Amino acid sequence: MSNASTFLDMKRRGEKIVVVTAYDAPTARLEVEAGVDIILVGDSVGVNILGYAHEREVTLADMAHHIAAVRRGAPEVYIIGDLPYATYDTAEQAFDSSRILREAGADCVKFEGAEPELVRALTAAGFDVCCHLGLESQHHEIKRRQGKTAQAAAKLFHDALALDAAGQNFLVLELVPQELAARITQAIGAPTIGIGAGGATDGQVLVVNDLAGITMREFKHNRRYGAVGTELRAAVAAYARDVRAGLFPAEAHGFHMAEDECAAFEQATRHEEA
Repeated sequence: MSNASTFLDMKRRGEKIVVVTAYDAPTARLEVEAGVDIILVGDSVGVNILGYAHEREVTLADMAHHIAAVRRGAPEVYIIGDLPYATYDTAEQAFDSSRILREAGADCVKFEGAEPELVRALTAAGFDVCCHLGLESQHHEIKRRQGKTAQAAAKLFHDALALDAAGQNFLVLELVPQELAARITQAIGAPTIGIGAGGATDGQVLVVNDLAGITMREFKHNRRYGAVGTELRAAVAAYARDVRAGLFPAEAHGFHMAEDECAAFEQATRHEEA
């Protein structure tokens, strides 16, 4: 089973790290078979699976439930789990929340923002930590690109250095300029995982619903590699038509009692009909 040092070695060798989200056991199993390196159980589960309007609605219980499901589907893969909004406001709260996610099956916990003291506290307690800079879905009201000005980029750069000095194991960079992501990747020891941050990061992550075409909305940072949503809709529509037309189930989809058992059943129940 992989650990954080596996991916540090990959960074040093210049090997790209493949990360994708999963929220359930069957999807996780397919992703392992497809050869992903890391599965992220993100708070994106809220808007992609649970029907929430915002990532802030995701609870610790939600995250533990879905991490456990992914672990059952992918018993050997390295799993990063998101700490939900308002579950890591203090070091003590972060420790308790991280313990719950680790017990559910996470190898590493991720949180948003430049909180180097939190990194130190969690790593001192034995947790692998993934930090997250750029767009912070839990904390930014409007989801837009970050670090567009020199001043904003410099702040993100120095935040990344501070998190690295504190001992982070990974850093997700979301919707930041490619030039900034490249500089950060070169400057820090931890592997960087980009989403909408260009190709110079050590790895890439996409939401599985987006890349597979379950999500119908288009995102500039995403490439749609499949049309699962279209195929699923077509399959269910065909099923509905066949049921309404009496075409499903057909004879081949059912089974019969043995003749003697059927005769005995008829005899036993003959006098019980209204």
